[in-house]
Amino acid sequence: MLERGMVETIAAALSAHGLILRGGFNFAGGEGTPSGLSGAAARSVLLVGQAGAAPWPHFLRWLEKQSQPIDDSLDRWSRGVIGAVAEKFGARAVSPSDRPYLPFQQWAMQAEGLKPSPLGILMHPQYGLWHAYRGALLFENEIALHERRDVIHLCDTCLEKPCLKSCPVAAYSADGFVHETCLAHVRGQNGGPCRTGGCLDRNACPYGIDYRYPAEVQAFHMAAFAR
Repeated sequence: MLERGMVETIAAALSAHGLILRGGFNFAGGEGTPSGLSGAAARSVLLVGQAGAAPWPHFLRWLEKQSQPIDDSLDRWSRGVIGAVAEKFGARAVSPSDRPYLPFQQWAMQAEGLKPSPLGILMHPQYGLWHAYRGALLFENEIALHERRDVIHLCDTCLEKPCLKSCPVAAYSADGFVHETCLAHVRGQNGGPCRTGGCLDRNACPYGIDYRYPAEVQAFHMAAFAR
């Protein structure tokens, strides 16, 4: 059993890089359970992520030290940080970009009790849409965790749904996300506001505005999306 004191120590190691633990749970077992460090079935998972843009200055300092341009640099940085923490505490580090894909969104919903917003991003009661999951730690022992509290789904209280009304090409709707429409607009001559300031629908959400990513961070993510 991984005690709560160890979980707090892991959280402190991550916080030195602007990352936070985003909850966790013990697997029920059975088919589909991912493997741990030794290859045996994992018994528990701790999700690692961010609230707002807290990791950004840490990432930039790392990026400035690189001798050559790096593809998927934020993913590389995240893997390095989370991998080092995993090695220290005897866990297997996994990433949302690993293939085959692991069910990170389902894990997050189970760990934190969140539900998707109309944009597909999970809505957090404090951070709104301004948060992310950067990886996870898989352990071959169970974890002693606090009981998860029920959280309000803020989208249920939002009558106006400005997140579905701000995109100039209506890439998001109640029917879902039209990827090619969004991509063509962001790359096109009229996509400047999206490229420099981020997704207009996401920015229209009234929740979690204290955690909204700065324009520099949003432009970085949009550039990665538009590649």
